[in-house]
Amino acid sequence: MTFKMTWALVAEHADEWTGSDFGEAAAVLNEKVVEAVSASPMDRDAQAHFRAAFLAPVHDSITSAGRDAVEAGRDWTNAAGPLLVALTPAA
Repeated sequence: MTFKMTWALVAEHADEWTGSDFGEAAAVLNEKVVEAVSASPMDRDAQAHFRAAFLAPVHDSITSAGRDAVEAGRDWTNAAGPLLVALTPAA
């Protein structure tokens, strides 16, 4: 099953990815968001806090709640702080 993942960091970055592997989707999200956060003016402590408080919970739920919703044919969204992620089954 193919699905599309879109994500946004409020006032920073938005992107999308399409594929069929939920683990890969989580890895892509992690890579792209860490890249954007690392390029921001946040200091290292703030970046670490962002990854732990906002990215980790959303990242982890892609392969659980996100997968369950998409496999059932439903859209799924999750947000933490300034990070929003949506998964949509592809037609």
